[in-house]
Amino acid sequence: MAGSLAIVVSRADAASTNIAARLRECIDWEHDTDDSRPDGEGGGTVYRAPGIELREFDALHLDLVNVADAFTDPRLVVFASKHAGDTGRFLTAHHTGNFGPAEAGGQDGELAEAAPNAHAVVLDALADYAPANYDVGTECTHHGPTDVGAPSLFVELGSSESEWDDPEGARAVARAILDLREVAPERERHVVGFGGGHYVPRFERVVRETDWAVGHIGADWALDAMGAIDEAVIRRAFERSGAERALVEGERPALEETIEELGYELVSETWLRETTGIPLDIVADAERRLTTVDDGLRFGAPAAKTPVESVDCWTLPSALLAEAEGIDAEAVRESVERHAFAFETDQSGTRLGERALLDDAGRTAVIDALVALLGEKYETVERAEGAIVAHERAFSPAKARTLDVPEGPKFGQLADGEPVAVDGRTIEPVAVHERRERRFSLDGAASGKGKDK
Repeated sequence: MAGSLAIVVSRADAASTNIAARLRECIDWEHDTDDSRPDGEGGGTVYRAPGIELREFDALHLDLVNVADAFTDPRLVVFASKHAGDTGRFLTAHHTGNFGPAEAGGQDGELAEAAPNAHAVVLDALADYAPANYDVGTECTHHGPTDVGAPSLFVELGSSESEWDDPEGARAVARAILDLREVAPERERHVVGFGGGHYVPRFERVVRETDWAVGHIGADWALDAMGAIDEAVIRRAFERSGAERALVEGERPALEETIEELGYELVSETWLRETTGIPLDIVADAERRLTTVDDGLRFGAPAAKTPVESVDCWTLPSALLAEAEGIDAEAVRESVERHAFAFETDQSGTRLGERALLDDAGRTAVIDALVALLGEKYETVERAEGAIVAHERAFSPAKARTLDVPEGPKFGQLADGEPVAVDGRTIEPVAVHERRERRFSLDGAASGKGKDK
C-alpha cells in the first residue's frame, strides 16, 4: 500500500508524549535527523519503522497547519492526543473540523479530510486493547486542525491528568495506532452523520455493527453554532468524508431538505444495517422492483453474491405460506432468507410479505420447504397441476351427532383421538372423523414474474 502512517506527537500534550513513549516500546524503530525543518516543527529526530513515520512538534495538535508536509509520503495522519472531559478513563477517536466558528483551532466552516475506514478500524482496536477500567467511544467532529494535507483523525487518551500519565492507557492507544500501519483511510461505504450529542453512540453503533463507516459528524451543538444552514459547509462535510449518504438523528427537516437538494441521499440506521454485506447495485435493484428497506425490504443469503439474470419478482403463494407459517413460522422465514435475493416483509420486518426476488431454483426450494412443513400436519401432501393438495382426517361434529354423542367434553375427547362411552356404547374416534382435502394454489407464485413494482 502506497504511503505511510504519519504519527503526529505534540510535546505540549502530556498524553501525546506518553503515547509516543509507548509507541517506541511496542516496536523496533530506526531514527535519523532531519535538518531541513526546525526541531519544533517536525524536524530533528525522526522515528521510522516499515510503513510508519513519527515526528514531534512543539505546538498543540489543533494549532498545526498542513502538518502532512512534514512527512515523506503520508497516506494517513494520526494525531496521538489527550482527551479532556468529564468522561473518566476514556479512549476515543474522532475527525476534526468546524461546522461553525473556529473556537479551538482551524478555520470557520472548514473540515479536515476524514479517514472513515481508519476510524472504524481504530475503534475496534481501542476496544481490543483498552485496560479493563477504560471505556471506549467516539465523538463528533470538533476543533482544529482543518488544513492537514492528508486524511486524518485524532486518537486520544483521556480524560484527566491521571490518565494522560497512565502508561497502560497510553500503551492501548499506541497499539491501536500501530494497527493502522496498513489500513486505507477510506472504504467503499461512508456516511456523514448529523445530530445527537458530543458523544455519538448511535453513529458508533453504525461503525461497530455494520460495514458502513462514518466520516464527519455534525452534532446538535455544532449545527446550532453554524446558525443558518450553510450549504457550502454541508456539501463540504460530504466531500471531506467521501460520502454520498447521510444519517440524521432527531428532527431536522430543513437540514434534510438541504441534503436532498444538494443531491445526497438520506438513509436510516435500519437501511445501513440491512444493506450490510449486500452489493449496492443489488440493493438499488431490489428497492426498485419490490419496496424500500424502510418499508420492509429484507435481503436473503444469495444477495451477498452477484444475482443471475433469471432472478425475477415472484408473488409468494399466500394461502400455502400462511398455512406453513402456522406450523413453523421460523422455519418458513429461514427458508425464504436462504433462497431469496430479497423479499418483502410487514409489521416492522417480523412477518413475510407478498413478493420476493427468486431465481427458478430458489422458488422451487422455497415451495419444497413449505410442502415439507405441511407434511408435519397433514396425512398426505401431493402436488397437482398448479396446486399443492393436502389431506387430513379431522373430527366431524355432524358424524358425532348422528351417533348421539352429546356436545361438550366428549366432542373434545373424540377430536383429540380418544374413544368415549355413550349409552353403554364405545364410540371410536375413527367413526366420527372424515378425510378432508385442502388445495393451496401455486398460481400466485408466478404471478409477479418479470414485473417491476
